[in-house]
Amino acid sequence: MKLASVGHAMRNVTQIGKASAVKGNVGGTMLAQNLQKRFKFTPRNLGGGISSAAEPEIEGMINIEETGTKRMNLFTALNDGMRQAMKTDDTAVVFGEDVGFGGVFRCSVGLQEEFGKDRVFNTPLCEQGIAGFAIGYASMGCTAIAEIQFADYIFPAFDQLVNEAAKFRYRSGNQFDCGGLTVRTPCGAVGHGALYHSQSPEAYFTHTPGLKVVMPSTPSDAKGLLLSAIRDPDPVIFFEPKALYRAAVEEVPEGEYTVPLGKARVVQQGNHVTLVGWGGQMLVLQKACDMAAKAGISCELIDLRTLLPWDEETICASVAKTGRLIVSHEAPLTSGFAAEITATVQKECFLSLESPVQRVCGYDTPFPLAFEKHYIPDQYKVFEAIKASVNY
Repeated sequence: MKLASVGHAMRNVTQIGKASAVKGNVGGTMLAQNLQKRFKFTPRNLGGGISSAAEPEIEGMINIEETGTKRMNLFTALNDGMRQAMKTDDTAVVFGEDVGFGGVFRCSVGLQEEFGKDRVFNTPLCEQGIAGFAIGYASMGCTAIAEIQFADYIFPAFDQLVNEAAKFRYRSGNQFDCGGLTVRTPCGAVGHGALYHSQSPEAYFTHTPGLKVVMPSTPSDAKGLLLSAIRDPDPVIFFEPKALYRAAVEEVPEGEYTVPLGKARVVQQGNHVTLVGWGGQMLVLQKACDMAAKAGISCELIDLRTLLPWDEETICASVAKTGRLIVSHEAPLTSGFAAEITATVQKECFLSLESPVQRVCGYDTPFPLAFEKHYIPDQYKVFEAIKASVNY
């Protein structure tokens, strides 16, 4: 039987209604079969259970090739990470809206020229279908790197991600999984995005057992965490703070380089108060720490990096030392992920706390355009929270 082409498989996902995601699952499966036949690769997991070629457990940061470093910004580091993944895994494919020419933020630029249109290709404007297609492809033991062009538009794919991808392994009794799935998506404010290009929906997904949720804040972490996410045995939602795509620049290890999921990073040691954030909010928190230092307040700054599972041990150890905690994120206050951290710290560190845990977050309103500067939890709001916590 002649197997479907990439184009035919993706046309399956353009159908309106629930059938689009179902056909996406089938289309992804057919693409996996087609690529296996053409390129003679071995899938990472076929036949059920955990992959026989299971990734090694990562203890700390790994840099295997020792090929030196190169100055990169966040989007070029992500590009380098995807290139490394595709070089080392013949089943890896990258797809999404406009990724063939590099994507709106240029994260996939050059990949189609290097790896061909069978492995890097555009999809229709159908997020539900993109997710369904990715799940079907990953369920065949292959590596799917899907892009949702803006995190604000991940909601049409919500059912596929939380009801299908997250439960695939559990509902089959560990006979099947779609652990080769990574969904990349830009998130957060940029100064002019308004309602539909500014949101940070990470907390929705942290309520879903079976998924992992990641948001880097530096180029090195972006590359290292992305490679870990792509190779992780569970599906991962990988949020990318688009305000940092070009703003964050540093030396990044070349070649093979990973950062473990589930481990926070202590950015700055301090004694008086602990500040926790992730993604684009880390720049804001660093500015607040600098302001506090001038006032004689020593802040310990922690980048959470992975939200699910999150590093309770590192956060609680810091709060036990400082006695104070402030958590900050762009997303609305109510039911934001800061609430989960706050509840855990209150339980685990109650006798160490010198003041109530504080949250500095976005307001409980749709993301505004004209009032974005008022909405954003900036360094001045964080600094006021620091002073209130220390002077409690």
